[in-house]
Amino acid sequence: MRRPIALLSVILILATVVYAKSKEEERLENCATVMTEILNVPDDIPQDLLDKAECIVVLPSVKKGAFIVGFRGGRGAAVCRTGEKMDGPWGPPAMYELTFGPSVGFQIGGEATDFVLLIMNPAGAKKLLQSKFTLGADASVAGGPKGRTAEAATDAQMHAEILTYSRTRGAFAGVSLEGSPLSQDADANKKIYGRKIEAKEILFESAVAVPPAGKALVDLLNTKSPTNKSDK
Repeated sequence: MRRPIALLSVILILATVVYAKSKEEERLENCATVMTEILNVPDDIPQDLLDKAECIVVLPSVKKGAFIVGFRGGRGAAVCRTGEKMDGPWGPPAMYELTFGPSVGFQIGGEATDFVLLIMNPAGAKKLLQSKFTLGADASVAGGPKGRTAEAATDAQMHAEILTYSRTRGAFAGVSLEGSPLSQDADANKKIYGRKIEAKEILFESAVAVPPAGKALVDLLNTKSPTNKSDK
């Protein structure tokens, strides 16, 4: 009798094993963690800029030592406001990857670095529909100001399509990502949503629901910036 009982025990154990998260799901959860931490420090992203952002791209825990052959960059997710005029709640996330240009090479050391990109107008948001585009060449970009308000922002910052930030060892600041290509991560989107899907369907057509792993990020943005206050 011992063998059948032992076999039954193994089956029961296997049946109760917690579902192993994929690396894409962990990436979405890390995006939420990064944004939560950044939005809870005194000199964070100015609230008025966050309220005017059409989309946000988060690239968590980028490490130089983790770069694989042929790819120097980070992987994360983009979230956009829903609605024809992008005045609705934040929608489901689409997966993206950023290949770093020469201007940011010196900033990536052995420590993990988080990057956040604010897409500030519809023209910048439409760039996310492309399979790949280069910051600074295809879309105007500037290091973003920080603090409670954006009053100290320069003219270049206020007119940029995309504002970029980095956080390393707790230090949060605007950073130049000029020359860095941003592209859709089609394989990751397929794994998250279970089928081949374009970023346009996710970000602008709300063709899918927010996946469980992305709920924390979307809920956070809907809490911190529920209304689009950009000048339409």
